[in-house]
This record gives sequence, structure tokens and C-alpha cells, in this order.
Amino acid sequence: MTDNMLMTTKLPLPLLSRGKVRDTYDLGERLLIVTTDRISAFDVILPHAIPDKGLVLNQLSAFWFGHTSHLVKNHLVAVIDNLSLLDDYRPHPGFTFPDYLLGRSMIVNKAERLPVECVVRGYLAGSAWEEYRDKGTVSNLPIPHGLLESQALPELLFTPTTKADAGHDEPLTLDEMKKLTGSTLTEAMMGKTMEIYRDASKYALERGIIIADTKLEFGLINGELILIDELLTPDSSRFWDTALYQVGKPQPSYDKQPVRDWLAASGWNKEPPAPSLPAEVIEATTRRYRHAYEVLTGKKLVNS
Repeated sequence: MTDNMLMTTKLPLPLLSRGKVRDTYDLGERLLIVTTDRISAFDVILPHAIPDKGLVLNQLSAFWFGHTSHLVKNHLVAVIDNLSLLDDYRPHPGFTFPDYLLGRSMIVNKAERLPVECVVRGYLAGSAWEEYRDKGTVSNLPIPHGLLESQALPELLFTPTTKADAGHDEPLTLDEMKKLTGSTLTEAMMGKTMEIYRDASKYALERGIIIADTKLEFGLINGELILIDELLTPDSSRFWDTALYQVGKPQPSYDKQPVRDWLAASGWNKEPPAPSLPAEVIEATTRRYRHAYEVLTGKKLVNS
């Protein structure tokens, strides 16, 4: 592990979960979420980290939480830019939290996580394009004929999925989502998802980035709907450069596309263990993540 790379964490705090990217620790009424540089593809965690990826995801989520706070509340309490913010959570006197938490971790309020991912699509791409090409639908919803790959959709599509702890998320109809969360919460989540997407898309477009689609997660605190997890990052969204955008073909994305492309060409069967990535693929992926952050926020990435 180099100074700007973090594959995993080991803190003397109760570990609540270790996901594909994030390690979450229990702080009592709050949580400490540490965003590592782990990267997954085809639902498999790769043996290599992507330098600075965790910094980008953490700080970009914090930026968007601030940007959208007038639309819906979120769980963010503080981004750890100073270790003194963790003084109240030291497991024993004299313990010093590691420097790697700087810039890549945040304290958040605990929430009751709702068991769905709220996906909104503004453009025809990825699995949506594949389904449309084969069946003329997206998430089994009828879509006008004659659209091309990467084309803007006539209207936004809300295509929720299950929230799987492992493996693939599965598509949900609105009726199925209502059975999971109730009609009132379903309508509220759909409305807020669309509202956030429209607001963020307008902001990003002014900076030369198309947000083709994104997924949001919500929770409840004292019965109030709030945003949780990450928000509008290259891991949860499809970002395209307006200068390179061309309808009718796949678009280069500000995400782990170099990783997916290399793995697809490698002949890997998409079952663990994943092969090692070459240095040039790792470097290209880091550049994409950093560039997305800097274009969207107008700031240089703060390193730990």
C-alpha cells in the first residue's frame, strides 16, 4: 500500500460492515464510513486498489450532499479533514486515529436504510440500451421506437432495483417497490430522485459533464426521508464529457471503464479471483476519477 492508496482498514471500533468499497464502523448514535480505494467489476472485488479513488468518492459525495441539501436532508455530519473531529470516539485514552482517514472518511447519522436503490435514467446506455435493443423496453417499460444508443430519453425514467448485499441488484416495478416500502415512501423517493437528478444534471452540464444516469439510496431518521450512502459519484453514476458525446455509440465515461474494458478483453470468466490489472490501466482509472472530481467541484483533490 502506497501513501495515497488504501485497500482495507482495521480500526479498534465495532465494524458494522465491509462492502465492496466502504468500511463502516459503529460510533454509537453515528457511523464512521471509510471509503477505500478498492474497486469491483462484474460484482468481484479486484486484487488491486485504484490510488485516490476513495478520496474522490468521499469528497465528491460530500460536495453533492451540500449542493442538494436544499432539496432533501442527508446523513452527513462531518468529513474527516482533521483527526480532532474523532476525539469523542477514541476507543481508549491515548489512541490516535490513523492519517489515512483524512479526506476519505465521514461521520454520518445512523438511519434506517430502505431496501431499494433509486435509479434514474436520462440517457439510453448500459443495461438499459441492451434491453431496449433486444426488446424495445427499459425495465419492462415501453419506450418510443427508433432511439439510438446514448441518446437522451424523451422523459426521465425511474427504474428502481433491490439493494443486494452480495451479487446483482434485481429490477423492481413500482408496485413491487410499494410492497417493500409503502406507497407514500415510494412516491417520495421517486420524486426526490427525479428532483436531485434534474438539479445535478443542470449543474454538471454547465461544467461540460453529462450525467447519463445515477442511483440514490435513502433512509429514515425519526420517520423523515434522508439521503444516505454516496451521491453522484463515478461509482454510482455515468458521467460523460460533452465535448466527446456522440449519439449512436458507447461513450467514454469518467469511471472504471478502462478496468471493465481491460477485463472484458482479457478473457476472464468474471468469477473470483480476478486477474491483476496492468499499471497503465490503474493509472488511467485514477486520472478519470480525479478529473471528474475537479471538473465538477472546481477544486483540486485534497490528499491525505
